[in-house]
Amino acid sequence: MKKGGTFMTEYSKIKISTPGRVCLFGEHQDYLQLPIIASAISKHVYVEGTKRYDNNVNISMPDISEEVSFKIGSELSYTKERDYLRSSLNIVLREGYTFSSGFDCLIHGDIPINAGASSSSALIVSWINFLLHMSDQSVSLPVEEIAYLAYKAEVLEFAEPGGMMDHYSTAVGGVIGLSSYPNIQLSKINTELGALVLGNSGEPKDTKFILARVKKGVIKIVDELKKQFPQFSLQDIKIDELGSFKNSLSDEQYELLYGTVRNRDITREALTLLGKKPLDHKLLGNLLNEHQAVLRDVLKISTPKIDSMIKAALDAGAYGAKINGSGGGGTMFAYAPENPKKVLEAIDQIATETYIVYSDKGTQAEVFEEVEK
Repeated sequence: MKKGGTFMTEYSKIKISTPGRVCLFGEHQDYLQLPIIASAISKHVYVEGTKRYDNNVNISMPDISEEVSFKIGSELSYTKERDYLRSSLNIVLREGYTFSSGFDCLIHGDIPINAGASSSSALIVSWINFLLHMSDQSVSLPVEEIAYLAYKAEVLEFAEPGGMMDHYSTAVGGVIGLSSYPNIQLSKINTELGALVLGNSGEPKDTKFILARVKKGVIKIVDELKKQFPQFSLQDIKIDELGSFKNSLSDEQYELLYGTVRNRDITREALTLLGKKPLDHKLLGNLLNEHQAVLRDVLKISTPKIDSMIKAALDAGAYGAKINGSGGGGTMFAYAPENPKKVLEAIDQIATETYIVYSDKGTQAEVFEEVEK
């Protein structure tokens, strides 16, 4: 943006905004090719910047007190675990996009970081959208394509255990249903979702560890059952048929399998409910509570502090509440379409930070002239 102490005006400034998300239904399901329902929320990551005269890239991230610089033009080597800024650039380069010049940019936002609200995926979606606009081709891709590029950059590039819910929910926006079996199926759900109260426990979470623990546990169960019962399928098995497999599993394995199938069925019930008008807010809250019970008691991804936040929200009149994301800390949310302020005040007595949020649009790009001189 600067050259010799003056601001450059030859290039338009690009600003990208991408929302965070709450997982309404389907924690620990999408990487098992089971359905999820998620909503983008009115908290965002922003990437804004202007091209340079050279091939240097300078990135300022004041929210985490970090600066990153490199030269653009060819694929980059990774300098740390989860080097998402470089992996996203590499993915874009492999897609055939080119860069004749670098840029200076600022990355900032108000999504709670490392708290299950998809700050990292929103960052990657914003960054890829920004790179596409900054490329020599200067393109606006369909948001579904941006989502898949972000999934490749975050999950596939580093062989991580997560799914693609975060990338599609933040890129597409609104309330979505997503399944990857037998192929990616995205549905945009037209529903009048009420206010959500997001509470951050402030408890650090190890997303990679939790995802790996739960994912590996379920995959081991499925592999063992398929050896004995080749037709076994998580997508098709009915919950009342699970008893026939009980002798083939330990008690802990059977409980985990039962909980996984129950969560699948709750998500399917919620998909049907959200398609009806008017939306039955209380029934939606009941399904959220049922989902939370499985996440807490079977998958064991909740924490005592988050359980207390959920209880406070329900006591204050929320229709439903649950942990948000992979668990082990981070955020929860309460569904409070009628009394969000009262629910926020109750959660705020326990949480590190609280917000009233609403379903929001997906990744957006603004192009405008640099006005500073």
